[in-house]
Amino acid sequence: MSNLMDVTGFILKGSLISLKLFIIVSVFSVPLGILVAIGKNLNIKPLQTVLSLYTWVFRGTPLLLQLFFTYFGLPVIGIRLEPLTAASIAFTVNYGAYLAEIFRAGIESIDRGQFEASKALGMNYRQTMLYIIIPQAVKNVIPPICSESINLIKDTALVAAIGIGDLLRAAKEVVTRDFTITPFIIAAAIYLLITSFLVLTFRSIEKKCSYY
Repeated sequence: MSNLMDVTGFILKGSLISLKLFIIVSVFSVPLGILVAIGKNLNIKPLQTVLSLYTWVFRGTPLLLQLFFTYFGLPVIGIRLEPLTAASIAFTVNYGAYLAEIFRAGIESIDRGQFEASKALGMNYRQTMLYIIIPQAVKNVIPPICSESINLIKDTALVAAIGIGDLLRAAKEVVTRDFTITPFIIAAAIYLLITSFLVLTFRSIEKKCSYY
């Protein structure tokens, strides 16, 4: 029992790294996604082209490749980053691209008449987006954002590839040392607990934001 508790405690320490990365990426990728979505809805062709290229590249290439590029590739041009910093940047830029498309779809789902109505009330574009469109768009995109959040917590396992001691790497180290599959079962249980908490949290948010 003592050994099981020790193993669980060791794996839980790794989960703290996964949760830290999840929080950092969530904090920065959501605003990035919203800004890109708004930019793609502006009638400015050069800006739309640049932002479309951004989402095309980062949604069309593997996250692991982007992680390797950030951590192993940037030092070639003299930019060296700590592993967690590199992971945070790679994940934020990647998830920002996915969230941008989700928010863009949410914005475009709002009836165009609301833009005209806010304009008639004397509101400028910034006020219209901030007070009228984005709050409604957020309500519409809660389910896909929940799915992306679950994907994010699972994708944090990729950071083991650049030497970060996350949840999965901690479990793998114990498996290699003790030659037992128990750590993988514990890791799976922790992942399930975290993702279940996320699902329940988003369901609660969705209920609070629901309207008729």
